[in-house]
Amino acid sequence: MEHLEPKKKILIMLAIMSAMLFAALNQTIVGTALPTIISELGGIEYYSWVFTIFMLTSSVTAILVGKLSDMYGRKPFILIGIGVFTAGSFLNGLSTSIIELIAFRGIQGLGAGMIMSTSFTAVGDLFAPRERGRWQGLMGGIFGLASVFGPTLGGWIVDNAEWHWVFWVFLPFGLVAFLMIWRLFPSQTIKEKKKVDYLGSIMLSLTIIPLLLAFTWGGNDFEWVSFQIIGLFSVTAAALILFIMTEKRAANPVLPLHLFKNQIFTLSNAIGFILGAGMFGAIMYMPFFIQGVIGTSATKSGFVMMPMTLSMVFASAIGGQIITKTGKYKLIALIGLFVMGSGLASLSLMGTDTTNTVAVINMIIVGLGLGLSFPVFTLTVQNAVQHQYLGVATAATQLFRQIGGTVGVAIMGTVMNNSMSTRMNKELSKLKGNSDFGALPPEAAAQLQTLQSPQSLMDGEKLQQIQASLPNEMQAVFVKTIEIVRESLSYSLTNVFLIGAFVLFSGFLLTFFLKEIPLRMTNKDEPENEIQSGQESKSVKA
Repeated sequence: MEHLEPKKKILIMLAIMSAMLFAALNQTIVGTALPTIISELGGIEYYSWVFTIFMLTSSVTAILVGKLSDMYGRKPFILIGIGVFTAGSFLNGLSTSIIELIAFRGIQGLGAGMIMSTSFTAVGDLFAPRERGRWQGLMGGIFGLASVFGPTLGGWIVDNAEWHWVFWVFLPFGLVAFLMIWRLFPSQTIKEKKKVDYLGSIMLSLTIIPLLLAFTWGGNDFEWVSFQIIGLFSVTAAALILFIMTEKRAANPVLPLHLFKNQIFTLSNAIGFILGAGMFGAIMYMPFFIQGVIGTSATKSGFVMMPMTLSMVFASAIGGQIITKTGKYKLIALIGLFVMGSGLASLSLMGTDTTNTVAVINMIIVGLGLGLSFPVFTLTVQNAVQHQYLGVATAATQLFRQIGGTVGVAIMGTVMNNSMSTRMNKELSKLKGNSDFGALPPEAAAQLQTLQSPQSLMDGEKLQQIQASLPNEMQAVFVKTIEIVRESLSYSLTNVFLIGAFVLFSGFLLTFFLKEIPLRMTNKDEPENEIQSGQESKSVKA
């Protein structure tokens, strides 16, 4: 496909980006609409599974399809992915219970994994590594645009129309993307039939799923030292050992272990893991600060978060252009990680007196760093492996980034909860000792008890109702309690952001050890030792 006419390549890329935007928008639009959906369907106790099942199915499918697309071509899998995702979206809109919604979200995840895996790999089929920078940057910007418009549109739909349209509004995009790829995307000739590594695929799935579940549930649904979490980690460890044993004997392994002997592949994925942890940490916990500490309404908080996303889109596009023009990527990665780490460090300096303006400036810094660094490590991996492993190598980068995000959110969540609990208990004990707090009527005490959670600060209307229900003599206690909760939340979140900064700076230091080899001008396979050492020596001479 590298030798197609430029005009046709651009048309194919527009089709691919349409498919990615279709999947990304359907993923981000759900967040703001889900509370309304749950209120109608019920099943609040299964709330988290709507997101968890999507993450599990998309993560597993992406890595498995990566290998299959190397064997049978990208076209069948991106078409199947769009078809499955579209069917899942349509069925989601027909859900009559939370169980149906979760099941159909799982189907969506299967399609999303295929779309994401094959889309990024298709860039490698269409363009030589030297040309990929600008396109990887633009595709990274797709996620940014989806995270800007998806939540806003989701909120508008549930306020002005039936919630079913959250899942149906973008179905025409899927149809258009399917037709464009079907018409324009070249089919790959299968030179030889290879045996599918079914046992390796099963072992890999049994490694990934318990691992992601353990970090999703740990510290939230179950204690970290509980039987459930330890059991999940044990299953992961056992499956990993069996997976390695299986892959060593497999004729056509689903994830070739020799790729990890490639220093660029291994180091890039380690940095991608770190980047995922920092990225998801900032995105997940910044709304807590904006709404809970600053006191911005949920509606306005979306607009406060928007500059971070827009700066990410801008930096991603500019960084990709620079890489394509210069052929250099290591400096861009270093600058991006340093800027993002600095942005998280600046977030850790915020407090209860921080304004939205200061928060926006800090988030713009995070977004700029994220946009510069995000596309680089997919490019480094693609440039460092032979073209026959392009699909599985690209899928591996997405998997490590997803696992990094899951682990990062879990660890940061535990830090936030523990820090907040310790600080709040200390301050509340002082309040109880120096006021009539302990002598409150049972009903008033129970209402004040509900305030001792970060979630209580997210609902300004409920806070007003609680305050109005308290007697005048308890108003001062109420105000002081809110101050303590807000200050405790601020304290815990600054710890979260500080840890995120340290994590990102560790990725920054690791990047110094990343070998920068010239971006190849062709997709023609070269001996792997030539890719890793021969081109490196050319770089030194240059």
